[in-house]
Amino acid sequence: MLILVINAGSSSMKFQLMDSGKNFTTLVKGIVDRLGQEEQIYSDNKGHKETTKIESYSEALDYILKHFIKHNVIKSFQDIKAVGHRVVHGGEAYKKPTVITPKVLKTITELSSLAPLHNPPNIEGIKACKKVLPTIPQVAVFDTSFHQTMPEKAFLYALPLELYKKHNIRRYGFHGTSHTYVLQQALKILNKKNAKVITCHLGNGCSVTATRNGKSVDTSMGFTPLEGLMMGTRCGDLDPALPLALIKTLKTTPEKIDQLLNRESGLKGISGKYSDMRDIWATCKKDSKSKLAMEIYCYRIAKYIGAYAAALNGVDAIAFTAGIGENAWYVRKMVCDYLTFLGLALDKKKNLLNKPLITTPKSKVKVLVIPTNEEKEIAQETAKLLKNK
Repeated sequence: MLILVINAGSSSMKFQLMDSGKNFTTLVKGIVDRLGQEEQIYSDNKGHKETTKIESYSEALDYILKHFIKHNVIKSFQDIKAVGHRVVHGGEAYKKPTVITPKVLKTITELSSLAPLHNPPNIEGIKACKKVLPTIPQVAVFDTSFHQTMPEKAFLYALPLELYKKHNIRRYGFHGTSHTYVLQQALKILNKKNAKVITCHLGNGCSVTATRNGKSVDTSMGFTPLEGLMMGTRCGDLDPALPLALIKTLKTTPEKIDQLLNRESGLKGISGKYSDMRDIWATCKKDSKSKLAMEIYCYRIAKYIGAYAAALNGVDAIAFTAGIGENAWYVRKMVCDYLTFLGLALDKKKNLLNKPLITTPKSKVKVLVIPTNEEKEIAQETAKLLKNK
């Protein structure tokens, strides 16, 4: 069965076509980028790159599918038997992947206020598929669903309890498909089902999750993806009184403060220029701001890992994933240097080479580098759900 996985962003549509009959082998993957701008770029892993003119998400999807036909990946649109969507926020309504119906779409739309940067484009991707592939079943796989196993002591804020009961104000957690996939791979390596594993998803967005017995028990992101670690452009944890003070001090609006915290802070805010860790690393030896950004970034990751080691009452393994986690050996080293109290002993050579296991045989905690594959996780969940229908 051919499954198309869609991850629609604010100005892009990422796609991956997978064959469930061949262990979810990827046939083609890529992106249509710069939607809504003067020109759009189609590119894929087959070396195809084209500049075109696309006005909407449905036109982007139509272009992608016709490109598949043009290059003999499929013969017709009907070759695709299911579409799996990454949807960021499912609130408490969706604890598992769900077949998308008008009612489900309505609920996802209502949850947009909890993820205003993510759910709206996710919805546009769903609508595009409904228009271009009207008879094909669609499945929503939610970033938040993996974290629905968190206990109340982890997901509740110390606010009046009525705010949770009446308005669902609580911590939700994100990057669930990535944490799920990486955890499953880590458990295979450890060959221990009841392991205590801390997974670190470090990309432009960053989060750390504490897991026990294959389930999430705590995670760094909260009510929105803004909470937790320092990220590319997001501030992460801060004093909750600070946004109120900034509104008064800067004589500005809540909307502009939201923009500041989500798009102008993090690595970009501290360095004054760079939101990409590769740029931070390239300039940190000569630029004091980049050096400071690096130090704050790694320090905060180490603090969360330390806290989760305490919450789990021990840790068997720490897994790094996503763009930074998989490739930035220097970030892993700086983080692990804080964690020697756990009995962690890093193998410097293996770490430099991004090996799957980067600790020495004597290390009491294993440190793993596991490439994430959110698309494969989404495709697997989509196939499993539709098989059981």
